[in-house]
Amino acid sequence: MNTAAYRRNIQKLVVMTVLVLLASAAYMLVDVKFESEKLFWYAMKIRAPKLMVMLITAFAIGGASIVFQSIINNTIVTPCLLGMNSLYTLIHTGVVFFVGSGSLLASNPNAAFAVDLVLMGLTATIIYSYLFQKTNHNVLYVLLIGTVLTSFFSSIQTTLTRVMDPNEYDNLLSTLVASFSNINSEIIIFSVIVLAIVIFALRKELALLNVITLGKEQAINLGVDYDSCIRRLLLGVTLCIAVATAMVGPISFLGLIIANLSRQLLKTYRHSQLILGSALFGMVVLVGGQLIVEHIFTYAIPVSVFITVGGGLYFLYLLLTNRRV
Repeated sequence: MNTAAYRRNIQKLVVMTVLVLLASAAYMLVDVKFESEKLFWYAMKIRAPKLMVMLITAFAIGGASIVFQSIINNTIVTPCLLGMNSLYTLIHTGVVFFVGSGSLLASNPNAAFAVDLVLMGLTATIIYSYLFQKTNHNVLYVLLIGTVLTSFFSSIQTTLTRVMDPNEYDNLLSTLVASFSNINSEIIIFSVIVLAIVIFALRKELALLNVITLGKEQAINLGVDYDSCIRRLLLGVTLCIAVATAMVGPISFLGLIIANLSRQLLKTYRHSQLILGSALFGMVVLVGGQLIVEHIFTYAIPVSVFITVGGGLYFLYLLLTNRRV
């Protein structure tokens, strides 16, 4: 990539960063009672954790989506095809079905987050490590099996809801839709620690992404342990998606939207820029969307609904235009 194009991308990323700061400032300050110190700090106390969760979620999903698309070598796939969203709904449904909505695992945010992260992380690690060995490290086979697992998890979850007590089902529904309400600050710290560990553990593999996208044979010729790198990166992707999903719930199309917007804006194969651009787009989408949800629709419609509708239309656009960025 030439120097002029590189500088233009840096300028674009700076503009995106400014947009994130403006959106964050608007979210924090709109309709705040500045004349009352108590009301001001109360609003800050309520909004600051939500903003942090949105930024962390956007970073996790944005980075994981770019890495996943590079591994699969396809820009219209998302990590949700691995079955993480369906597994999340199955875990929450199973907890309510077997131990009740009033139990510690269902009502305590810290316990629920820990259960989600541990079960989703262990399931992803065990299943996909085993699948990689059985399929001779064929990513497309893993992707196909992930689609089958999505249907499998969804079928079990649907069966449980059909025989569940109606009152318990009503309590369950609120946890199956992505929401940034009632955020626990302890979850934020835990999430940041987990993401930091994942990034640190995969720092070498992330540095090799530009080479890996050249293809398996080219990467091996350049001295890359291709199979090991792909396996570790895929497990890292599942853990990032597990963190994001456990924090706010399933947001299926967010990764598709922000990853492709980043590729179309930057038009580069430098993953350091693509990942940052995807994360920044995600922050703008989530913070701006939540601002609209709270102050225009007064919480009547969750932000995940807008993302799902917009993402579905955008997915059809990508298919019809056969765009491969």
